[in-house]
Amino acid sequence: MGRVNISGKQMKALCLLCCLVYFVSYLTRLNYAVCMVEIQSALQIGKNIAGLPVTASFLSYGMGQVICGFLGDKYNPRKMIFSGLAGSVLCNLLAVLLPRMEVFIPAWFVNGFFQSMLWPPLVRIMAENLDEDWYRKGCVWVSLSSSGATVVLYLLTPLLIRISGWKSVFYLAVAAGIGAAAVWLRNTGRMFGDKGLAVTAGAEEKNAGTGKKTTGPKGAGAALFAGVPFVSMLLAIVLHGTLKDGITTWMPVYMTEMFGMSSSRSILSTAVLPVCSVFSTLLSSALLYRLKNEVLTATLLFGTGAAAGISMLAVYDSHPAVCMVMLMVITGCMFGVNLMLISRVPGHFAGRGKVSAVSGILNAATYAGSALSTYVFGSVAESAGWMAVVILWAAAALGGTLLLLWGIRKWAVFCSAEHAARE
Repeated sequence: MGRVNISGKQMKALCLLCCLVYFVSYLTRLNYAVCMVEIQSALQIGKNIAGLPVTASFLSYGMGQVICGFLGDKYNPRKMIFSGLAGSVLCNLLAVLLPRMEVFIPAWFVNGFFQSMLWPPLVRIMAENLDEDWYRKGCVWVSLSSSGATVVLYLLTPLLIRISGWKSVFYLAVAAGIGAAAVWLRNTGRMFGDKGLAVTAGAEEKNAGTGKKTTGPKGAGAALFAGVPFVSMLLAIVLHGTLKDGITTWMPVYMTEMFGMSSSRSILSTAVLPVCSVFSTLLSSALLYRLKNEVLTATLLFGTGAAAGISMLAVYDSHPAVCMVMLMVITGCMFGVNLMLISRVPGHFAGRGKVSAVSGILNAATYAGSALSTYVFGSVAESAGWMAVVILWAAAALGGTLLLLWGIRKWAVFCSAEHAARE
């Protein structure tokens, strides 16, 4: 599977196109969650029911990541990305034209699967057509584009709601999706056509961004995770998913009900969370540089999040500014955990030829947690109040700390063995 020879200028253009796709994917996926407090009021539904479309989306997105990872190796990724964007646009249009839960839930389930058609082929296109330097830049740019889209969505949504209601947020997403799909298809067509973007059966795989070829897996089944604290990492990742996406989803509702904020103002306040992701990612990377152990770093991040959650219990209903800071700390720590366990850990399986498989499994665990959080936190808030939810947030962070704590040394031994084997 050879790389298409493109110039440095074209590599930069390809990175920007990938950023555009990922930026718009967040606009067409997160818009329901951002508007949820307003939709809940408009449709006169409970919090547990309002969270179901988000739960459905997380479930289909998590399952789809594994499925589309395999499909992206067999079919033209350029056309697959276009299909994912087009399908997401249709789901958004259907939901806004027929705004009721009987439509929102299945539409958002399907939307989650269309969204999962974007990331795996994006990684493949970048890995196959960018040199090592541009591949590193492209990964950073695409990651930042997702945070940027989240910030833009949280900043624009209150304004759009004030001007013309929550439906305008969906119409904006539809317009952006149509534009991005057209720009992607036209410009990648000019850049490559179909050259290099269709996989031949049995082709050798490249390690992303390295140019090194692997002839096949060196481990399979249970043997792949021999010597790895895999179960504890997997469970900790589920808990990280509940916190990272659960707090982002429910913070506007929490701020509205607990402190009497308007829905627009509470949505605007949530915009600080994705801003934190940029700084927390950089800080977590610097911490890893000093500690040289992803599991140890993730353990410290979980512990910091647990301390913030426990501290928040004393002021959960009386000091909105303090609560916002504590929620920023928790979500910031979870973005750092995401970098450690989702982005960094799979790279250690390169010598076994299983980076994609491990990445898919871990990503699925993240979105299992995300799906769980949207329904569970809404139901608990409905039946037991927000103090119970804050207790759950603190308990989840503490649980992640304990799960990872015993695996620190085991992971260090595994990484040392893998490094020695590559030498």
